[in-house]
Amino acid sequence: MQANIGTVDRTLRIVVGLALIGLAVTGTIGVWGWIGVIPILTGLVRVCPLYSMLGVRTCPSACGKPN
Repeated sequence: MQANIGTVDRTLRIVVGLALIGLAVTGTIGVWGWIGVIPILTGLVRVCPLYSMLGVRTCPSACGKPN
């Protein structure tokens, strides 16, 4: 799969995911906070399946093109 997540989007996903997991660990928001694993994973692999289905790309045109 081609990368479709840019640097800013990637950073935000990882930060939000870590925040959600942190809140879940402390018991602030309960088990739903573990949903933060999804934005972390999509941020790390730079591919969002929903973006692929909708045709959205937040990275520059060179992002995700094979060398």
